[in-house]
Amino acid sequence: MRPEATKRRQYWVSELAKLSESFSNDSAQMIQELRSDIRKNGIDALLDHLRLCGSVPEHYGHDSSEEKLYSKYTDAVVSGSFQAIGLQSTVILARADAADVQATGGGYSLVADAKAFRLSRTAKNQKDFKIQALDGWRNGLDYAIVVCPIYQLPSRTSQIYQQAIARNVCILSYSHLAALVRFAAERGARHGKNSLKRILDATSTLHPSKNAVDYWYGINQALLGGLGKHRNLWTSEKKASLEALVIAKKEALKYLRTERDRLLKLTHQQALDELIRAMGLESRIKQVESIEHGNLLG
Repeated sequence: MRPEATKRRQYWVSELAKLSESFSNDSAQMIQELRSDIRKNGIDALLDHLRLCGSVPEHYGHDSSEEKLYSKYTDAVVSGSFQAIGLQSTVILARADAADVQATGGGYSLVADAKAFRLSRTAKNQKDFKIQALDGWRNGLDYAIVVCPIYQLPSRTSQIYQQAIARNVCILSYSHLAALVRFAAERGARHGKNSLKRILDATSTLHPSKNAVDYWYGINQALLGGLGKHRNLWTSEKKASLEALVIAKKEALKYLRTERDRLLKLTHQQALDELIRAMGLESRIKQVESIEHGNLLG
C-alpha cells in the first residue's frame, strides 16, 4: 500500500470526529467530501478508503456520534465503489429500517450494507451481519450484499454463510470490491458490472453450508472467472489486505497502549472519577431523578 494511504486514514479519522449537532448534515457533508476526494485523487484515493475503512477507530466511543458517522462513512465508501464499477449508487441518509446503500445498472439492482468493527472487539454474532434484515430490505431489488473486512469474518464455520446462501445475500469483503474497482478501471464499466453480477449469481448456486472455506472458494472462483487474464489484481489485493491489517493494528495498539499508560498514572481519586465517568453514572442518576409519575392514571 502507498504511504499516502496512512495519511488519508489519519485525516479522515480526525475529520469524522468533528461533529455538529445534526447527524444528517454531518452525513451529507461527509459524503460530499468523500466524493470530492475521489474526483480529485482518482481510484487510488478510493482504494485507500476501501482497504482501511473496515476498522473502527478505537478512540471513538461505543455507540457515540463519531461511531455512527463512521458507519455511514463506510456505506459511502461502498457506494462510491459501486459507482466506480459502473453502477448508479446512492447512500440512504434517512435512519430507517432499510438498507443503507442502493445501486442499479448493468441490468440488475441491489441493496447493500457496509460493516466495520473495532479490532479489540472479541465476540461477534450472526445478528451483527444483518443477513436476514438485508433479505427483507431488498424490496423487490435483485440482490443484497453485506460488505465486511475479511479478517473479521468467521474463518471456519458460521451460520451466517448458511443464511447468506439460503437467502441469496452475498457476503463480500472490501478486498473483493477493491479488485473489481481496479478491474473496471482497466477494462471498463461493462466488465466491472458483469464481474460483480457473476459473483452475485454465484451466491445462490452454492450448497447451503456453514463451512467458511466452501463459501469463500465459491466466491473467489466467481471473482477469478470474472477477472479472467487480470486475476493478478486479486493477488495484489490479497497482499494489500495483509498490509491494511498491519496499519489498522498499529493505529489501534498506539491508542490502547497510550490509554493504558495514562490510566496507570492516575491517582486513586482520579481513577475513581474516571470510573464514574466511564460508566456514565452521573447522567444515569440525573435521568432517574427526572422521571415523574405524571397524571395518566387520573
